Amino acid sequence: MPKRQYVLAVACYLLVPVVLIAGGGLFRLIDPEMARGHADYVRNYRLLDLARLGALMAAAALALVLWLSACALVLKSRKRSLRWLLLAAAGPFGFTFIAMLEDRSPAPDDLYQQFIRKLKMYWRAPLEIAVFVSVWFFAYESVLIKRELMIRYESYVTGTPAAAIVARQNASSGMWAFAEGLEWAYLVVLIYLLWPVLFNCAGRLFKPRTSPTRPDSSHSGERPRRVESYAKEDQG
Repeated sequence: MPKRQYVLAVACYLLVPVVLIAGGGLFRLIDPEMARGHADYVRNYRLLDLARLGALMAAAALALVLWLSACALVLKSRKRSLRWLLLAAAGPFGFTFIAMLEDRSPAPDDLYQQFIRKLKMYWRAPLEIAVFVSVWFFAYESVLIKRELMIRYESYVTGTPAAAIVARQNASSGMWAFAEGLEWAYLVVLIYLLWPVLFNCAGRLFKPRTSPTRPDSSHSGERPRRVESYAKEDQG
């Protein structure tokens, strides 16, 4: 099991999209036009508009707190200074360097930390570069696969041709590109968080099991035979 602080960091990060989706839902749910029919329409309209903006800003602020908490818990779990928290301002790029930090007090069964602590710098640097490229590539391909699956699902449910759905998305390509960029960045950090856990699970799964040694039957009867031979010699 990973450290408790690390588990809390993963939990905080998983709550970020939940908070943002809830804030967006409240923003759409609160309609300022609900003030129609009331005596003071202008005042109620402004209050409802402030309420929906406040819900959106509160969700964004809470998501920021969860992001900083996740980064701080990762640093705390690895016994690192909170000065590294400044890297959180760089988003997934900054978290990449946070994820590369070694644990100063690793758990005895942390195979990932044992592995990277044994590596020399000339091996560690190519490994981190390979992991960086692989993580960003895998996250990007995941976003593309998710887009294709969503297009096929919408086409199947609504009966709209896939080409028409793609054309509609291209008409607002900027919005779709921004949304997919956020998904890409989110997946990068999530993969970096889960990478040590998956490494440890794979290491325990493929670790060779040593069977307990059994006493050799040939040696177990050696001492009694010697005692018996000594006894015969004394009698002789």
